[in-house]
Amino acid sequence: MPAGLSYAGEPVAADYVRFLADTTWVDAEGVSHSEQVIFDTVFDTIRRARRLVLLDVFLYNDFEMHIEAPYRSLARELTDALLEQKEKHPDITIVVITDPINTVYGSIRNTFFESLEAAGIRVVITDLAALRDSNPFYSFLWRCFVKPLGNAGRGRLGNPFDPEGRVTLRSYLTMLNCKANHRKVVVCDDGDTLVGLVTSANPHDASSANSNVAVCFAGQAARDLLVSENAVLAFSGHDGITVPRVRPAEDASNTVQVLTERAIKTAALSIIDNMTEDGEIDIATFYLSDRDIIAALKRAKRRGVTMHIVLDPNKNAFGYDKHGIPNLPVAAELTRENIDIRWYHTHDEQCHFKMLLADDGHGEAQLLLGSANLTRRNLDDFNLETNVLVKGQHSLAAIRDAQVFFRTLWSNGQSRGHTAAYEHYRSESLLKKGLYRFMEASGFSGF
Repeated sequence: MPAGLSYAGEPVAADYVRFLADTTWVDAEGVSHSEQVIFDTVFDTIRRARRLVLLDVFLYNDFEMHIEAPYRSLARELTDALLEQKEKHPDITIVVITDPINTVYGSIRNTFFESLEAAGIRVVITDLAALRDSNPFYSFLWRCFVKPLGNAGRGRLGNPFDPEGRVTLRSYLTMLNCKANHRKVVVCDDGDTLVGLVTSANPHDASSANSNVAVCFAGQAARDLLVSENAVLAFSGHDGITVPRVRPAEDASNTVQVLTERAIKTAALSIIDNMTEDGEIDIATFYLSDRDIIAALKRAKRRGVTMHIVLDPNKNAFGYDKHGIPNLPVAAELTRENIDIRWYHTHDEQCHFKMLLADDGHGEAQLLLGSANLTRRNLDDFNLETNVLVKGQHSLAAIRDAQVFFRTLWSNGQSRGHTAAYEHYRSESLLKKGLYRFMEASGFSGF
């Protein structure tokens, strides 16, 4: 692995910690509703910056996929916010780190990136070849016979992500490596401190109606985000960013810890394995497939831990039909252990949460969220991922708001049809189980 990955910062006090959530739901009359605050907070944070803005985001494009009418033009909104801030403060350092999927691995132009670079904003395309291969049987052949060819020249094949444009065969062959810089991170200066935001949300038009979560915080933990991002800049062949000092927060009773790659899995397993029968674990996630996490959940249930899990049914993605893998067979496995499962009741959008909330039953709670799904690719040092772990009393606003949010999802509170019973999408298919286990073990998968 490149140096600086699988990073675990120290748990540090924060000046403030906020939990944020975007949700889409359908009411009893069948009318769709969407409430979004995450990117509004991102744009406000950018507008307050005077010296530094760093973003590391996975999907940053306006590809329509097969979505007829995206909810928001997030890629354009983000680009405009960055350009406006650079124009107002010419000396500000702005760096955007992203994944090569946004140029379909070098086949097409990304006009948003071109606009940023023309204004003096640095755009860094992550060098995914430096990362470990989650799909080694295929990636071995790709490294030997495809990578040396580069990806110059005009493509003749259809863009897999958008009706417009043509891409090369080499782009398709690169995509089959099944790896990504999947992080969603924002860091900005704000007066004499730094503000960080870690989320599951992408500035991607076709993703704009998805349901997502985020944590926003200030202080030393935001500085740790910059340390973790300098590692990505280094192995992608770019100079790092000077990491400024920030004044320490005064109240150390509540802490925030930055975690990347496998350090996220270590924290998740520790939370689950240390929960006693007095405790409760609540999970809301887009994908749940990692065998170590599943085994830990089963052990916790057998110890008497109360558990609630909300999953996306994996029935569609950007207008494409999916077949419920991995969540349908995983849910069937967990319900046999009497673990309570509900499905996020999606309507063409996705339940894109990546959140684990644990309450020890004695006044202390932990909130782990960010970009990482609970899968092998996301947790075993293959993808680039960033999460934060918030620890504190129930009185901490971020913990309290996350608990209220999850209960609303689970119970369909406020007359909102967020979730459906397990029976709604139940599947005992042995074929799906076999496909899930093969895809998880081999790395030849989209999860």
